[in-house]
Amino acid sequence: MKVVMLSPEPPYPLYGGGAFRIASLLHYFARFAEVDLILISDTGLPALLPPGLVRSQQVIPLPHHSRSFAARFLRNASRAIRGVPPLVDRMAGLALPLERALGNKRYDLGIVEHLWCAPYVEQLRKSCIETVLDLHNIESVLHERCAELSGGLVGAGHRRFASVSRKLELALLPRYSAVLVASEKDAQTAREMAPGARVKVYPNALPWVETPRQAELPRIVFSANFEYHPNIDAVRFLVREIWPEVRRRHPELRLRLVGRGDQCIHHLLPPDSRIDVTGPVPDALAEIAQARIVVAPLRAGSGTRIKILEAWAAGRAVVATPLAAEGLEIVDGTNIALASDAGALVSAMDRILGDSVLKSTLGQNGRRSFESQYCWEAVWANLDLNPQLMNGHALNGYT
Repeated sequence: MKVVMLSPEPPYPLYGGGAFRIASLLHYFARFAEVDLILISDTGLPALLPPGLVRSQQVIPLPHHSRSFAARFLRNASRAIRGVPPLVDRMAGLALPLERALGNKRYDLGIVEHLWCAPYVEQLRKSCIETVLDLHNIESVLHERCAELSGGLVGAGHRRFASVSRKLELALLPRYSAVLVASEKDAQTAREMAPGARVKVYPNALPWVETPRQAELPRIVFSANFEYHPNIDAVRFLVREIWPEVRRRHPELRLRLVGRGDQCIHHLLPPDSRIDVTGPVPDALAEIAQARIVVAPLRAGSGTRIKILEAWAAGRAVVATPLAAEGLEIVDGTNIALASDAGALVSAMDRILGDSVLKSTLGQNGRRSFESQYCWEAVWANLDLNPQLMNGHALNGYT
């Protein structure tokens, strides 16, 4: 079986939910197929992949874009006027390089990562018997939720991008042989907005790890990619409305913000607030495993959150908003503690910090959820893609 994957972000190193999801599919197919990776790269550099994972890797470089606030504002204003979602626009204009990368090779299956690259379905169809679009998020829902939290021009921009993303989803999803989404909730949304699409749930997951043995420290940890707007908003919410009261009740604690994009959140942190920002770390799981509690205070977003899966893998208690836990198999008070607003989040954290049995129970049950449902082997078992059926144009498990 021959597979080609088109990805706008590298699967390795394993930083962030996107990388974990892409890597999980690469490792799934590498067990029984020859896989070629076509990587769209803003650095122009190939991904640092484990040996033998793919047969070949080709890089399509993106033109340089300034990351200054003024440049980003002007680009997004232009995109709103033209009616093109930001990352779809960023990935545009690469049809010829993609055709050169595909050449005259023939594949049983072509996988496209993210809606951002979905417009290249026709280029993939020329080389692939079947095509699969892997949606990490429902982009229109993501923009709608960001619009609810933003005012002024930013809110108007997100509303505009939500509308044009929905039109793209409606037009593009049915053109793929199958569409993968991260949860049943996303599947329902995708089927409602694009009834002709063949949608299959492929949950986010992590590679198998043993429970880390790090000693617990007096820390509350929030692990995320802080370049991502919903996570920046979550930091603002956490620092302004939650942490001051938690700190007052538990002065021995420190808040630790773990992940890349630290330059995007420093301005949100007051001085002498007992908040540490790590930046990128070589092992996020080790950082999480040292926490007394892991918190996920998201108020926007789509898909499912790797940060909760990492906390479960580490055997740590999680306090989260319902939106942060959306799409996961959860039972409030069993494998997670849910709280909808700042006061409820403070109360939940206070209750767990004062009850070692509850804290341990939440962590142990979260670990069981990881082992049974959210490690790569568990989600691969439910994907059930039979390569022998590919030449007959049938996608076992995708109907």
